[in-house]
This record gives sequence, C-alpha cells and structure tokens, in this order.
Amino acid sequence: MRYAISGLPASLYGMIVFAVLLHFRICDAQRVKLSITWAIRNMGICFVPAGVGIIEHFELIKSYGVALVTIIFLTTFLLLTFVGVIYQQIENKEQA
Repeated sequence: MRYAISGLPASLYGMIVFAVLLHFRICDAQRVKLSITWAIRNMGICFVPAGVGIIEHFELIKSYGVALVTIIFLTTFLLLTFVGVIYQQIENKEQA
C-alpha cells in the first residue's frame, strides 16, 4: 500500500486502515478497547525517538526554530479553521 500512495509515514497507513475497519464495523470496537487503552497509556514511549531527533538536529532547530514554530502554529490554526468551517457547512445542510 505504501508504494501505491507514497509520502505518508507507515504508522498513518495503519491508522487509516484501522479507522476504516472500525467505521464499516468489520472490527468490533469493544474487542479492541483494552488494547487501545493500553496503547494510549503507554503512548509516551512513541515520542522518545522524536526527542532524540530534536537533540541530534539541535543546530538546525536553533537556526530555524522560530520559523518552524510559526509554521506549525499557523498550519494547525488553518487546518482547525478549515475543518470547523466544513463541519458547520455539513451540519447546516443536514438541518435544512
């Protein structure tokens, strides 16, 4: 699948497949509830490699840190705004 749609990390493909399985009720949410709860509780372990990457590339972050933070906040704000506007439009169409 990764070769068909490149550009995303492999973990996102897994989340997409899992979300589709849950949406179409191929996978029962109650059966995986304990596993998901455990994964959420131990999620901090997943962020250790990101922290190591930050330390390894500290000079780049030192040089471009303000630009990176600005871009992250701006794109997050734009994405949340876009999703909110689209959601409101869908809700308004359903109410009409």
